[in-house]
Order: sequence, then structure tokens, then C-alpha cells
Amino acid sequence: MLYYTVVFLVIALVAALLGFGGLAAGAASIAKLLFVIFAILTIASFIGSLMRRNS
Repeated sequence: MLYYTVVFLVIALVAALLGFGGLAAGAASIAKLLFVIFAILTIASFIGSLMRRNS
């Protein structure tokens, strides 16, 4: 999942340099969505590992 996040982030950055529109806007929104999902999963994993250590 991290791989796809980075790929869409790069696509979104290139699209931003060329101007958002059409496919570029779609790539940017996918990159944002994947980033948020990855961030939530990372935080959940971190909290889960902390809870397992304390038990």
C-alpha cells in the first residue's frame, strides 16, 4: 500500500507542476486518500504495539 501511495504522490506532484485538471485532479485526490489511509493504519499499528507491550 505504501508503494501505491508514493506512486500516486509522485504523479500528483508532477500533475501539480503541469497544472491540475482532468486526470491530474483524479491522481491528486487518490494520493490524498491513500495518504490518509496509510497514516491511520500506521497510527493504529503503533498504538496496537504499545498496548501489546503493556499487557
